[in-house]
Amino acid sequence: MMKLNRGINLGGYLSQCVHTHEHYRSFIGEDDIKQIAAWGFDHIRLPIDCEVLETAEGAKKPEGYQYVSNAVSWSQKYNLNIILDLHKAYGYDFNNAGDSSKNNLFTSPELKKRFIRLWENISNEYGSYGNVAFELLNEVVEEENTDSWNQLIRETVSVIRKTTRETPIIYGGICWNSASTLKYLEVPQDKNTIFTFHFYEPLVFTHQKAYWVEKIDKKKDIFYPETMDYYRKHSAELGVQGKPAIDSQSEAMGPEFMREKVMEAIEAAEKAGVGLYCGEFGVIDQAPVMDTLRWFQDVDKVFRDFNIGCAVWTYKKMDFGLIDSHYDDIREDLITLWTGK
Repeated sequence: MMKLNRGINLGGYLSQCVHTHEHYRSFIGEDDIKQIAAWGFDHIRLPIDCEVLETAEGAKKPEGYQYVSNAVSWSQKYNLNIILDLHKAYGYDFNNAGDSSKNNLFTSPELKKRFIRLWENISNEYGSYGNVAFELLNEVVEEENTDSWNQLIRETVSVIRKTTRETPIIYGGICWNSASTLKYLEVPQDKNTIFTFHFYEPLVFTHQKAYWVEKIDKKKDIFYPETMDYYRKHSAELGVQGKPAIDSQSEAMGPEFMREKVMEAIEAAEKAGVGLYCGEFGVIDQAPVMDTLRWFQDVDKVFRDFNIGCAVWTYKKMDFGLIDSHYDDIREDLITLWTGK
C-alpha cells in the first residue's frame, strides 16, 4: 500500500478559489512543494474542483490538467506521494449540502456518466504514475445518497481499473466524511482501496467563529481541553441532520473522546480489509493558539496509536493555513509533532 503517513492539503490552490490562470500560477509553486518535503511530510493531498479540468459543457481542459501535472511532477521530484482529490464535481458541492436543485449528481444519469468520464480522463492522465492516488469525491453529505454513492463508487472504480490496477483509490462515507459513516460503504472487491474520513471534533472548537457555520457564535472564544459539559453547552445549537453536535459516551474531552470518535472508522476499514486514512483535520485560525497545539497533540497521539495516516488542513490561507502568521508561535512544534523533524 502507498505510504500516506503524514501529509498536508493544498486547499485553495485548485479548489474553493477564483478559477483563473493568474490564481493558479501565483498560489502554489515548486518552492512550496520543496518546503513541504523539507519539513518531512511524505505526501500532499491536492483538492481539485471540476472547473479546473472541464468546461461547463464537459469538454476536457488541457491547460487545467497542466496545473495538476505540475504538482504531480514536483511531488515526484521531491519524493512525495500525491492524492488527487476531486473536491467538487458537476452536480455535487459539499457547500450546497441539502440543496437538491444544485446537488443533483445522484439523481441525474447524465451527471453520473459525466462524473465517471471525468475519472476515466484523470485515470488516463495519471494512472501510470507511481506516486499518485485517486480520491473520488470530497465530503458527500446527505444520508439519502448513501445507496447511490455506493453504486457510483462501484461504477467509477470499474472504469478506473481498466486503466490502472496499481493506483490506490480513496473514498469516504457521508455526513462530510464522518468517521461513523464508513460502515455504510460496501465492502470493496478491489483491495487497493483506502477508506477516508475527516476529523474536526469537537466542531465548536475547531471551527469557532467560522463565518460559514451559520449557528456558531462569531465572537466567543472556545478553549481546549475543557469538560464535556462545557462542549455540550456550547455545541447545543450545532446539531447536524438532527443529531447532537457532541454525541459521546466519553467522560473527558481529549484522547478518550477522540478514540471513541475514530473507532467506528477503524472497525469499518478492518471489516472491509482496506486501509484507513484521515484526509483532513485541523483548527481554524480564530482559536487560541496554545489550545490549538494541545488539540493537535491529542489527535496525533490517537492517530499514531492506531497507525492512521493523515493530511492536515491546510498549507496556506483558507482560514487554516499553516504558513500564515496565526501559527507562528507553534508552527515548529506542529511540524516536529507530525514529521518527527
